[in-house]
Amino acid sequence: MVENTQYTEDNIRSLDWKEHIRMRPGMYIGKLGDGSSPDDGIYILIKEVMDNAIDEFVMGSGKTIEVSIKDETVTVRDYGRGIPLGKVVDVVSKMNTGGKYDSKAFKKAVGLNGVGTKAVNALSTKFVVQSIRDEKTRTAEFECGNLISESSIEDSSMRKGTKVTFTPDNSIFKNYKYRGEYIVKMIKNYVYLNKGLTIIFNGDRYTSENGLKDLLMEEISEDTMQYPIIHLMDEDIEIAMTHSKTQYSEEFHSFVNGQHTTQGGTHQNAFREAVVKTIREFFGKNYEASDIRKSIVSAISIKVMEPVFESQTKTKLGSTEMGEGLSSIRVFITDFVKKHLDNFLHKNPETADALHRKIIQAERERKDLAGIQKLARERAKSVNLHNKKLRDCRVHLGDMKKDDRLNSTLFITEGDSASGSITKSRNVNTQAVFSLRGKPLNVYGKTKKIVYENEEFNLLQAALNIEDGMDNLRYNNIVIATDADVDGMHIRLLLITFFLQFFPELIKEGHLYILETPLFRVRDKNQTFYCYNETEKQAAIRKLKGKPEITRFKGLGEISPDEFKNFIGDDMRIDPVMLDKTIGIEALLEYFMGKNTPERQQFIIENLKVEMDLVDEAL
Repeated sequence: MVENTQYTEDNIRSLDWKEHIRMRPGMYIGKLGDGSSPDDGIYILIKEVMDNAIDEFVMGSGKTIEVSIKDETVTVRDYGRGIPLGKVVDVVSKMNTGGKYDSKAFKKAVGLNGVGTKAVNALSTKFVVQSIRDEKTRTAEFECGNLISESSIEDSSMRKGTKVTFTPDNSIFKNYKYRGEYIVKMIKNYVYLNKGLTIIFNGDRYTSENGLKDLLMEEISEDTMQYPIIHLMDEDIEIAMTHSKTQYSEEFHSFVNGQHTTQGGTHQNAFREAVVKTIREFFGKNYEASDIRKSIVSAISIKVMEPVFESQTKTKLGSTEMGEGLSSIRVFITDFVKKHLDNFLHKNPETADALHRKIIQAERERKDLAGIQKLARERAKSVNLHNKKLRDCRVHLGDMKKDDRLNSTLFITEGDSASGSITKSRNVNTQAVFSLRGKPLNVYGKTKKIVYENEEFNLLQAALNIEDGMDNLRYNNIVIATDADVDGMHIRLLLITFFLQFFPELIKEGHLYILETPLFRVRDKNQTFYCYNETEKQAAIRKLKGKPEITRFKGLGEISPDEFKNFIGDDMRIDPVMLDKTIGIEALLEYFMGKNTPERQQFIIENLKVEMDLVDEAL
């Protein structure tokens, strides 16, 4: 029998701005996370404040921005025009309030909806904003969006600008930790897109002289470029592109008004199409689009009036028009690429020849693979992927909203017992499990053909849906979940080698992680501690009185599903797999997977000694 619930005026509730943000933070900053992923909310908070500082630079005020993080508290100081002193509180605490609604004050700004700093304010236990202008200053302090104090307007000899300090609320961002690598990448993108801008982060200075060309130089080493970077620009558009000798898939970086649109959008699609059309016309042959774009590494930045993004986090451009009186973005980009790329190729025949050779090579490889690809796809269907190898989540079974894919995770496990424990304890809405059978193949130095010939990798590629690039990646987080022993470490290395060899952008874009699971359980009748290393174990022993029971987990299969829920839930510990930009992928793979056994042995011995020293200290 259905209960007859009353629905009256008493059920209607109006939330003020800060209550709504705190109740539904995902609407404003995407997923929450703990800082292990570059798109976690704590980085979006920094970005929202930084965007305002960048907009000041774009409008011609303030060539330096200072950013510091200490004890999880962030400070951003710009030297722009400063918030009008009579509106300091309103700008950070009243919805639909801001200077960017006036196109005269902010012409091609990133944030146009007046939400950014309000979200930061509401989601911080402490938020302080200070404005300095006309030799006067005013400061306001908030807690969780509530105004605590506001100073009167006072005289000041400080340089004009705005200073914002905030500490994310750890009741919302649980166990969060800022990772400097992600912040540095964000900062580098800002300076690549704004020549003449200097950003100082914790004392380190970042600037760029060559814009998007510098960005590509970070992504690909000169010795793996098919030809020198093509770098073209005009007043409202800049592009840079080359092809990799070793990479298989496409890699695009796109930006709108200085905003990194990680999910692409209208401008990125137009650029991809324009490159294909221009190259076809230049060589006078109707090459396959996939052959032209295979191994491309490129970036595009455009500036538009009042861009329309598909979400508050501004990761995908949804607008199709550049503004009143201007042609559509698609036509604008197509015309620019057709004119300038065509001219460049005519003036640089050596680059044109190198590009042509790459296309012909891609065409030949595609035809060679055509037969085996067809067989591999049929094999994937015949083994009933979704039942035997992959335990999918509801995000991909049609039961969840598309936006929830941002929180989707695929665990790659080895062995029936480990796969069973994770499968039984996972969140079926957003967490999927892919089961390996034994150790994967070492693919170092092998061609893409091996991916289709090897059943494990063929099915894994199909599960991730990355055969044709990252655009259709089915899971935002791919987590390698193997035992913390020698065999487990070896499997991790083999899987990372697979991704580095054939899908490095999956790692570059921050999708690959290692699951940390506890090595020890320390408990008595009253308390239980799960410890991830020897130091934590010793600390737990000291906390418990008497002689506690200590269990050493030898493998993931030994951990019961009920216990596993603690390790893959809200408090899940995952370590991102990151690339050292000072070492090329080829050199990295050669060192760890090549034949230089004595060097590797020495590396292992030296690092094992460090680990043993840490254990001795703990004891």
